Amino acid sequence: MIFNKMKSNFISTLISILLFASMFIVQSCSYSFTGASVASHLKTISIPIVKDKSGSGEPNLENNLTNELIQKFIDDNTLAISEKANADAFLECVVTSLPDSPEAVTGTNEKATLRRLTMSIKVVYKDLIKKKTIFERTISEYSTYDTQNFVESRNAAILSIVDKITEDILLAVVSNW
Repeated sequence: MIFNKMKSNFISTLISILLFASMFIVQSCSYSFTGASVASHLKTISIPIVKDKSGSGEPNLENNLTNELIQKFIDDNTLAISEKANADAFLECVVTSLPDSPEAVTGTNEKATLRRLTMSIKVVYKDLIKKKTIFERTISEYSTYDTQNFVESRNAAILSIVDKITEDILLAVVSNW
């Protein structure tokens, strides 16, 4: 009887220890998408004003993209923002297209009630220390908007695209996505 009670206490204690140890092991086994592929010698990045060569004439697009992109890098904290003269890396972004096309047509007059706005940005990411291009690619995102409240809806679509495309650019840089 005493032996069975000791055995039961021993097993109970052993299970508690194993559960406690496994909790620490599981907690230390985390995976992150950010920072996974930034070379260890890259600590800072320069992000000049995004250029708009789309011909869209969209007001404030360059500044909105630049500010949002810089803020995403600040929030991510993988690479610190720096002037080009002191930077380890350089990120050049150029808006190459911003077409606005009908998405849904209704009625007998075939009027578009929903439009699709697509933005494409050519992104060049360079290692200034090793003097090489890490990647060069085009990243695209889109958003649809209702033509009923054209100005407000279109502006909201642009803000949505800016948010998504700057997140895509950040992920491409810090995760080699």
